Amino acid sequence: MARILIIDDEEKFRKMLRQMLERAGHEVVEAPDGKEGVKLYREKLTDLIITDIFMPEKEGIQTIKELKRDFPEAKIIAISGGGRNGLFYFLKVAKKIGAESTLAKPFDRREILEAIQELLGQEGK
Repeated sequence: MARILIIDDEEKFRKMLRQMLERAGHEVVEAPDGKEGVKLYREKLTDLIITDIFMPEKEGIQTIKELKRDFPEAKIIAISGGGRNGLFYFLKVAKKIGAESTLAKPFDRREILEAIQELLGQEGK
């Protein structure tokens, strides 16, 4: 299947998402913030990046901007559950700057797997 990079500062959430994606047959790499995530992506490109918006060190909007600037072909799903009042605003911004898909936390297994399939399924077209 695919190699996926998860960038999220919540360790429990990363582990849960990792298990969900590995059960679906994907290989998963994890980073606790955007700074480490960009570093990992530069070392070995992945098929897809799932990044949170609100994180320490380098937040998701900066992370998406940098990845899209340096790797325009990178496929990114932006996720967020923080900042409830501005949640949808930040997800819209993420989409405008290059995230192909966005999901509000909490999301279910079906939603994330469908988003992944939609993005990765486009490669052969």
